[in-house]
Amino acid sequence: MIDMKFIFFTFFLLLSFHGFTQKSNEIVVEWKESPASGSFRVTNGNLSSLKITEGQGKVKGNEFYFRSNKSGRVQLTLDGVELTKGSRSTVVTLDAPNTSNGSFSFFLRDVTAEYPIYLPDYGVVVLKADDPRSYAAVEKEILSRKLATKLQRLEAAPEETSFSSVAGRVRNMSVPTWLGISRDFRIFEVAECLPDAARGEANIITPRRSSSPLLLPETENNPVNYLYTVGRGIGVQDNISRRLEQGILPILHSTLTDDDIRYQSTTFVSLEKSALSAETPIGTDFLVADSYSGGHMFTEEQKNVLDARREKELNSEEETVLYFRSEATNTGTVPRYAWFKAPRPGTGWHHKNDYTFDAATGFSTYASGKVFCISRLNGEPLQNEEIAVLLQPNEKIVFEFLVPHSPVSEERATGLEKQSFQQRYDEAKKFWLGKLQQAAFIRLPEKRIEEMVQAGLLHLDLITFGKDPDSTLAPNIGVYSPIGTESAPIIQFYNSMGWQDVAKRSLTYFLDKQHDDGFIQNFGGYMVETGAALWTMGEYFRYTADKEWARQSAPKLLKSCDFLIAWRDRNKKEELRGRGYGMIEGKVADPEDHFHQFMLNGYAYLGVSRVAEILAAIGSDQADRIRKEAAAWKSDIRESFFNVMALSPVVPLGDGTWCPTAPPWTEAPGLRALYMKPEAFWSHGTVTVSDAMLGPLYLVFCEVLHVDEPAAKMLLNYNSELFYQGNAAFSQPYYSRHNWMQAKLGMTKPFLETYYSTFAALADRETYTFWEHLYKVSPHKTHEEGWFLMETRWMLYQEAGDTLSLFKTIPRDWMKDGETIELGGVQSYFGKLNVKATSHVNSGFIEASVESDASRKPDVVTIRLPHPEHKEPVNVEGGVYDRETETVTISPFTGKSTVVIQY
Repeated sequence: MIDMKFIFFTFFLLLSFHGFTQKSNEIVVEWKESPASGSFRVTNGNLSSLKITEGQGKVKGNEFYFRSNKSGRVQLTLDGVELTKGSRSTVVTLDAPNTSNGSFSFFLRDVTAEYPIYLPDYGVVVLKADDPRSYAAVEKEILSRKLATKLQRLEAAPEETSFSSVAGRVRNMSVPTWLGISRDFRIFEVAECLPDAARGEANIITPRRSSSPLLLPETENNPVNYLYTVGRGIGVQDNISRRLEQGILPILHSTLTDDDIRYQSTTFVSLEKSALSAETPIGTDFLVADSYSGGHMFTEEQKNVLDARREKELNSEEETVLYFRSEATNTGTVPRYAWFKAPRPGTGWHHKNDYTFDAATGFSTYASGKVFCISRLNGEPLQNEEIAVLLQPNEKIVFEFLVPHSPVSEERATGLEKQSFQQRYDEAKKFWLGKLQQAAFIRLPEKRIEEMVQAGLLHLDLITFGKDPDSTLAPNIGVYSPIGTESAPIIQFYNSMGWQDVAKRSLTYFLDKQHDDGFIQNFGGYMVETGAALWTMGEYFRYTADKEWARQSAPKLLKSCDFLIAWRDRNKKEELRGRGYGMIEGKVADPEDHFHQFMLNGYAYLGVSRVAEILAAIGSDQADRIRKEAAAWKSDIRESFFNVMALSPVVPLGDGTWCPTAPPWTEAPGLRALYMKPEAFWSHGTVTVSDAMLGPLYLVFCEVLHVDEPAAKMLLNYNSELFYQGNAAFSQPYYSRHNWMQAKLGMTKPFLETYYSTFAALADRETYTFWEHLYKVSPHKTHEEGWFLMETRWMLYQEAGDTLSLFKTIPRDWMKDGETIELGGVQSYFGKLNVKATSHVNSGFIEASVESDASRKPDVVTIRLPHPEHKEPVNVEGGVYDRETETVTISPFTGKSTVVIQY
């Protein structure tokens, strides 16, 4: 006989397991001030009844109407709901259009007595139906807990003062070093025996063409690597340190302490025959270099041009050469041996390439007869490929080798062998210092940052490929081809440091590779490049007011704008109203998310808007049309944004409040990382890619949302709470735009936490080279380094309308007694700037001077000069002082001013 009780009991358990109950679920929503009207809708469930339990009004179906704006309370009864923790959980949406109370959504499962949904920005709470508390009672109870969000805790905590204050609690990652001669795509990667950076059992040299490994017939067209070592090998001690020449030049110094023997090594790249100087013709055609960079894309026409240029570039009459010297010194009190191993093909002992070593010449030669290395000991040919030399106490010996980028004939090797290491070394130092002398200078109290700024500029330049003095340049971003988004900070930092010609020639890359229809796309199917490239061109014009360039470029700028506008027009479909109407669709990065993304549209709007500025400045009759198109685009983006923000469930913050959220694209029901859909999208080491690194914060950065409006601050709040560690994003942290927003808002402590945590974890602490990702992928990533450099620029100076802001988020410790900050010839929207601030706080004052181009000067200058011990001034000369922000405002600014703050 069937046991019906057992069947019903089992059925009940199954329903309970799936989140269903036979009892209806009831909740209440109470407003501090009631909206005039609104409605509720339920996803993954049903609204069975709605009634007003406090306040005067009426209900009609799922709609409600209040007769006054006093406090009001409604009760919802829902059935068929899903309360499980996974996807397809019930979401309740309140539509309160045209009110300040705001529309929002929430997971029904999130409604609890202990942590009620409390939205102070909207003046509303969501409670269980049996919770008798009013809005005021809930607010009072939550405020009494004295909780704080992550941002609030940062504001209350001591300020990050320097790199050393975060170094011990973030990752410490070594990065292989890239060496070259600038403009030339023949790069050498040097990976010494370092934690996280070694690629073999010894030091490894990898010749590359741009980012592509060199392939040779001698290695059966496999990537070329050379293994070498000084000392006895890899032991239990991490006993090697590295540093760039003078801390800034792309010349690598390393010190290996192998017990009593100290090996001091120097590595750099120069030329095979010619002296390296500013007058030496150097460089690789930008299209050829591009073809050897990761992710490149070409039209058929570009491929034809490339084919005509490639052979000449690959058969140069002069190689670049890696020069290496190691001086071994016996620091002990008894004789000790020093060991050396000349480079040989491969990355390990088991690699058996066919080559020979000639003790008479020191040549290492492939079976083809081509020489890949020349080795010397104390200026004479190295006697053995591997050698031990007994050194007396304090005795020194010098081991050298020269590696041409591609192996050369014996005849050419004989000529190369005659090259002086010292002469080439001196030339290289002069060459790189000469580049810096052509740039603006930045002097900072924190010498690590000062060095990183100078080294960073040269790191960018090292892989900006093209022919000097005046050809198109490809501003590569590491192992990858230029990208409209990722090359942007590189070009803009060139502008900031006064390298206007390099910036302009780098922009020409995007114009030269523009498709016939105006589309700009150079990398991996990214659809975002057109808008981002136009934005950077607009930034170039703001820096330079270069009307000649603008007139020459205007036809191509217009072509790209019209391409974007036509793309937008194809999306003016009524079915997209409020969910992507007038917004373009496509992917913005590696993930194949072909949607109406906010980042994609933000950059497109920003680019078109900047082009309208350029056209207006040169008197183009197209300026007004483009400006109106940009304004309409912005309006459509905002409409969709606020609509989908209302649909995305609110999330709790650390202070007990809840915050609205927004998805990365209009098709999404909410934050992707909340898994409202049963999907798997982990990529690039994190679940936060879509929301945090490619998400709607770009609307603030791209000027669709104003930095001060409530929605922008909501985006910052929930991103900071959910998606950051150490106030830095996961995986590829420089993709998150909260750094810019914090700088704009003058959020000094949060900004500095982001600033220091990010570069301390992502950059090599000895050579300042950046990884792309926090899981050690893609070395020498100049996109990341470029944003670090631009963050430093924002910390030191920013523009907003007619106002120049100085030192808005500098560390307070930079104003300790005797410290100086100096900006010499940096470029801005207001032209060239010279700024100097010096602290004499032990004598009771801080002084600063500001000077700009008289013809382009700002109307207002603000300069923040924080006292290191938070003292308030007794007198201020030269402007009006704001005690809350520790800022002096100079208005009107005449082009030259001095400020003195006395304590």
